[in-house]
Amino acid sequence: MDYRVCTKGAGIGMNVLLIGGCSSMINNLIIKFNKEGHRVYLLTGNRYHKLPYQKVFERYNFSYDSSCLNEIFESISPDLTVFMGAYDTNFEWEKEEAEAVKYSAAVMNILMGYAMEGEGRFIYLSSDEVYGESSEENIQEQEPVSPNSFKGMVLAQTEEMCESYRKSQGLDIVTMRLDHLYGIPRAMSDVNNICSAMCLEALERQTITIDEDSRLSVLFERDAVEFLYRLATAKQHRYSLYNISSSTEVTERRIAEMVQKAMGYDVEIFVREREPKRRILSNRLYESEFGNPFFCETDVIVKKIVEQMKRDRRIYLHGEDREQTLHEKVLKKAGWLFEVLVPFAENLVAFIPFFMLNNRAVGSEYFANLDFYLLYVLLFAIVYGQQQAVFSAVLAVAGYCFRQMYDRSSFEVMLDTNTYVWIAQLFILGMAVGYMRDSIRKLRRESEEERDFLSLQLHDIHDINNSNVRVKDSLETQIINQNDSVGKIYGITSTLDQYSPEEVLFYAAEMIGKLVRSRDVAIYVVSNASYARLFSSTSKKARTMGNSIRYPELGEMYRTLSEQKVFINRRLDERYPLMANAIFDERGTMQMILMIWSIPWESMTLGQANQLVVISALIQNAVLRANRYLAALEEKRYVGDTQLLETSAFHSLMRAYLKAERKGLTECIVLKIRTGIQAEMHSDPVDYTLAGQEIMKKLRQTDYIGTLEDGGLYVLLPNTSSEDARFVRERLADIGYESEIVEGIADGR
Repeated sequence: MDYRVCTKGAGIGMNVLLIGGCSSMINNLIIKFNKEGHRVYLLTGNRYHKLPYQKVFERYNFSYDSSCLNEIFESISPDLTVFMGAYDTNFEWEKEEAEAVKYSAAVMNILMGYAMEGEGRFIYLSSDEVYGESSEENIQEQEPVSPNSFKGMVLAQTEEMCESYRKSQGLDIVTMRLDHLYGIPRAMSDVNNICSAMCLEALERQTITIDEDSRLSVLFERDAVEFLYRLATAKQHRYSLYNISSSTEVTERRIAEMVQKAMGYDVEIFVREREPKRRILSNRLYESEFGNPFFCETDVIVKKIVEQMKRDRRIYLHGEDREQTLHEKVLKKAGWLFEVLVPFAENLVAFIPFFMLNNRAVGSEYFANLDFYLLYVLLFAIVYGQQQAVFSAVLAVAGYCFRQMYDRSSFEVMLDTNTYVWIAQLFILGMAVGYMRDSIRKLRRESEEERDFLSLQLHDIHDINNSNVRVKDSLETQIINQNDSVGKIYGITSTLDQYSPEEVLFYAAEMIGKLVRSRDVAIYVVSNASYARLFSSTSKKARTMGNSIRYPELGEMYRTLSEQKVFINRRLDERYPLMANAIFDERGTMQMILMIWSIPWESMTLGQANQLVVISALIQNAVLRANRYLAALEEKRYVGDTQLLETSAFHSLMRAYLKAERKGLTECIVLKIRTGIQAEMHSDPVDYTLAGQEIMKKLRQTDYIGTLEDGGLYVLLPNTSSEDARFVRERLADIGYESEIVEGIADGR
């Protein structure tokens, strides 16, 4: 039984990402999540949206093949993602073969974007179309799918894709199969179910065609939203697949009779000669866990569907926009009228101060030659264009004539040629300036439209170029570097043969880093059934776990390694390396653990894991040869049956450690032992066999003791700092052996 725990439960606002084209179903989901206090984001799947969505916090008008899906998931970090799947109106299934490829690619891209973020719950909506065969019993989740249509086959495949991602990535992905979903259509794209299809046929032909005795169960959209919401906000759920159904059996004839009754006029029902079919999903699994929120009566909803489609029949019969109500028409006209009248109102208001200024200027010694009306006309010609220039000129002429009639009669004003010259001047200048302003505005608008069009093309070209560059770089890397070549791997690992047996593991870490392009590699050697001790590392980060680890306590990493598989840290848990592999002997006992702490994200693939397996096998061969060589010389390396190394053997070992330390592959401390006997005699070298046996009891299994050419007794402490060596020196002092850290030893001498 598979339990999944939601990061946030009901009552706590979640970041919800809805993915799908505009439909009544997705709008109902938006309304529900907004009402419950969650923050809703929307990925439309189409750059050019035509139909309206409900209000959301943020909307992303990107197609599913956009390269920025990962950035969208990263930016939102959704606690819940709902993909409309089978009910996504971005996909038109008339051409099933072509749409199948597009749909599968979209699901893959969305799942990859979600997997990169790896947080929150993902709900995928499938449909009853994955089952094509008739069944006398309600179909349960464990029944194998049996699609009989191309769309059903694609939906079944994408369900398997979701399940594969859930298992391989450890993600919280849930598939919900909705049984014959239907709703009240608001647009032609919503006529995609048996109820609305019967209504449309009745509107077009006054007939309804049915399959006699075919039985099904229909699920209203708002009920489906309640089913989904309970699952989405549940703190935990047991299964990854749920069948969602109203559990109310109804025949096609019964639905047709509901439509016939609601139409209000004669609608004839025709029967197709087909074998009766029964396809009803079992809702038992969901009900046992979350209960049943179903409450809508089918006959009531069918009546509402008929009323809606009869009222807006032109939408469904001719594809026209919905006829607006009187209130909507008045508001639309009022808005247009207000927008048109504002410039005229401003013109009238501005005319008053210019009229007053012109009257004051008449007879003035300083302003008599200043024509305020001309300034007034030019102002509105520049601001609003030719239309307002003509209107302001008419007002200016009226004001001018009115002022002239203070001193002369209207007949005299009309006979004055100066009046007509002034009027002609006013109209010519106003219309000329207004025409230039309108022409400039038109050119600017066309320029902006062309710029937007070219920017859109440039964006598309940029996306295409990025895709081509990624492909080129990938091919170039494969051709030039050939890091996946077994021959190249063997060529590099074979260089381990040139090192002495004591040096093999030191340079194995350096060699692994070179092959996998990582600066942080560590090799741990298993010392017993519980502990592994650090042997060599290439950086401080590679020593993150410390010098000694209890490897059975490494959780998921240990379980993976014990199964002789490569561990890949897909969750990017900082406690573990990004990739690790274990080396086993012929009896299946773990001998070494290879850890890689930094590696490019694109290299964390199955191919890179297989490459690490090959590298590990070649390292194992090199180590095996070195161990066999040392085993053959064991009698010459040690003094009798003790663990005291001979002078030449200890010198060679210490030289290997000190050389590796200078290259940053390890750290070590060399202690010189001063025994009581030596302190008293200060002369001939003493026999250190007994002292070595006593000292080894206080050392680790990975520490070494031996003599050098000067006749002194020395201890080599691998992967030990000066601070750590202090504890060893104190333990040795407790049994009567003083020691000092030897600095500056070159090449082990």
